[in-house]
Amino acid sequence: MDKIVIDPITRIEGHLRIEAAVEGGRVQDAWSSSTMFRGIEKILKTRDPRDAWYFTQRFCGVCTTVHSIASIRCVENALKIKIPANAELIRNIIIGIQNVQDHVIHFYHLHALDWVDITSALKADPAGTARLAASISDWPNNSATYFKAVQDKLQAFVNTGRLGPFANAYWGHPAYRLPPEANLLATAHYLEALDWQKEVIRIHAILGSKNPHPQTFLVGGMAIAIDPDSQTALNDQKLSEIRGLLKKAQQFVEKVYLPDLKAIASFYKEWAGIGGGVGNFLSYGEYPQDNSGKSEMLWMPRGIILNQDLSKLHPVDHLKISEYVDHSWYSYTDGPGKGLHPWSGETEARYTGPQPPYKELDTDHKYSWVKAPRYADKPMEVGPLARLLVAYAAGHKEVKAAVNGVLSDLKVGPEALFSTLGRTAARGIETLLITRELPKWLDQLVGNIAGGDLTIHNGEKWDPSSWHSDGKILDGYGWHEAPRGALGHWIRIKDKQILNYQAVVPSTWNASPRDAKGLRGPYEAALVGTPLADPTKPLEILRTIHSFDPCLACAVHVVDPDGSELVRVKVL
Repeated sequence: MDKIVIDPITRIEGHLRIEAAVEGGRVQDAWSSSTMFRGIEKILKTRDPRDAWYFTQRFCGVCTTVHSIASIRCVENALKIKIPANAELIRNIIIGIQNVQDHVIHFYHLHALDWVDITSALKADPAGTARLAASISDWPNNSATYFKAVQDKLQAFVNTGRLGPFANAYWGHPAYRLPPEANLLATAHYLEALDWQKEVIRIHAILGSKNPHPQTFLVGGMAIAIDPDSQTALNDQKLSEIRGLLKKAQQFVEKVYLPDLKAIASFYKEWAGIGGGVGNFLSYGEYPQDNSGKSEMLWMPRGIILNQDLSKLHPVDHLKISEYVDHSWYSYTDGPGKGLHPWSGETEARYTGPQPPYKELDTDHKYSWVKAPRYADKPMEVGPLARLLVAYAAGHKEVKAAVNGVLSDLKVGPEALFSTLGRTAARGIETLLITRELPKWLDQLVGNIAGGDLTIHNGEKWDPSSWHSDGKILDGYGWHEAPRGALGHWIRIKDKQILNYQAVVPSTWNASPRDAKGLRGPYEAALVGTPLADPTKPLEILRTIHSFDPCLACAVHVVDPDGSELVRVKVL
């Protein structure tokens, strides 16, 4: 078999390398490798647990909000802190709009070019594009004049010859199926989404003071004051502005994103049978409806699906989670073959792989900076698809109605969900559902304020003197469903300081290498069987990998506290 290498995978966050064995025009085996690391977890040791969130959001320059909330939740879990209703609602709004913005950006700016040939848009008839657009949506920008202006802008860009990241794309690849008019439509909305996303995320600036790296998260609640009579606090004017931005978000998702997704997917229905992966799905659930901490009070439910069986939903027990490093550039004190629960997790880097430049990695041994998380020794896929499958199996009414509606529109059955196309569709469906739920959380917040409830923080256990100081270890974990999937932070506190801290992030689950038993991770498993029209231009591999929305900066977070050089990266 021939072996091909894609390094780096572009249109993602972080450094990802994919190696694939190809025979007969199909991928027979694959290996996922993160080739660069950065560091946080060891920095946290001995620090004040209340400060952990501020450090962990630096895991990534994109996923800042998600690590903040997971970190705060794990500290609140360890200290048994319940937060006020207003704080929970504000967190839900911040988390929700983060998912909405992130999903739209992913579709148009990271994933769409796997399906859309922008150069073909130059050949389109703008009038034909206008007719196509009008047939799927009543979005205002559906005129031939508008699409001609976009086409002219695109031609002017091409004429400069400075194509930047678009210069080396696989334009004209035989796997592209869209007609020129559909390509022009998608290109126009690619540009519109750039302006849209920077507007709707202003909600983070209002509630979190800035984006990225919000500043108002706080153990015990939020650090934003509520005062209808203050210009500097959360008041009626700011709440009204948020409402307007939520409406703008929902309109774009309903009239642009979802119609585009369904229109593009209709040309690629064969991808409903490609990229299935490991068949096991994990969701921690998200959006608490009260402060009880009970799983049944989550708007998006918690659970596990095994072997693609939607007839049975399994509960989640965090003690069944472990990480292996048999094929990762780390070592454990007790040696190979053993998985460690995050509370006992170790992050000891031991790079034994080939030195750059290299043609192929030693995939029989260690080949990635990503660990291999397993649930009850099973690989798990996480992300929007996992969330929708768990919710579907749990009987979530809105999810079932939306999923069935999209499947009906595409004229495919439920089995299509277990695929690259299903993964991409799930992201769009989830975005639609969240945009419809966000105004309800805002209404609840406004109702609380109108009723005189301005409480935003529970300071009962804020003072460390109220914590155990007799040497007892306080263990906590915090879960969050980030845009890319199940995110967990685990903390051990002793003598009011962090004794150990570990994060198991979505792309650690999905991008994991083999484990001690040789089981593939989700990326690797999903690539097996992928057809390649041209192995020298493996566009089809990019389609499946991008359907997971990789974030390798999150997945790899290690540091050598002694400052010793572990590997040297040459920047050209």
